[in-house]
Amino acid sequence: MALRCAAPGRVRWLARALAGPARLLPPPAATTAPPGPARLPPARPSARFASTAGTGPEGPQRRVVVVRITSPFAWLRTRFYYLLIRLYFDQEFSIEEFTRGAKQAFSVVSKLLSQRKLELLDELVSPEVLQVLKEKISLLPDSHRDALAADIDSIMYTTEGDVRIYYDDDGRKFVSILMCFWYLNGANLPDEVPGGAKVFQIVFGDESTKEKKHLLTANYEFQREFTEGAKPDWTITRIEHPRLLE
Repeated sequence: MALRCAAPGRVRWLARALAGPARLLPPPAATTAPPGPARLPPARPSARFASTAGTGPEGPQRRVVVVRITSPFAWLRTRFYYLLIRLYFDQEFSIEEFTRGAKQAFSVVSKLLSQRKLELLDELVSPEVLQVLKEKISLLPDSHRDALAADIDSIMYTTEGDVRIYYDDDGRKFVSILMCFWYLNGANLPDEVPGGAKVFQIVFGDESTKEKKHLLTANYEFQREFTEGAKPDWTITRIEHPRLLE
């Protein structure tokens, strides 16, 4: 199952980008969900990034190699939740298809944020999150706003973080999946951003063709209601661009 949007008019083009039966739409107004099962912090697997370069017919080729070291407990926990989703909510659920759709959605939404086209996010992001974004985006400097955009080919690494299954006071069933993305961006960022945090940089090419890219991270949470009769729609209920969109 991948993420898809069947939004009319101005966002219809996004529907074709997100393949699969599910769509990204805001969820219906819901009462506050009671505290669900104890939540673990989002999985943050250790990863090492290395840049290598070779020579091809069109000049230097670039490649970023990611070595992942994950926690066996976190891996087993998320797989257990995926099994529950398939057994009790969606027999066709596939984390591989979901990840592909999430990457497409992340790329589209991050570019719209960078371009200040927040009116196109009404069908994709929950109203509460969108209101916060409108306030934050207006205060960002151009360099930080440019750094929000992630081309699909610039996404170096994607992994699932926290997975939740919970019910609200009315008995409605929800599933939320937090996805973590690492992406390259060539925005003109300082070596340090507010708060004293350093921005990891990767340099491609030799001295004459040197190209500097920043390795940035983002966390997007996707939520879907699985109550009988509810539309098969995923919506983004959390957007974080650490050190950029605070």
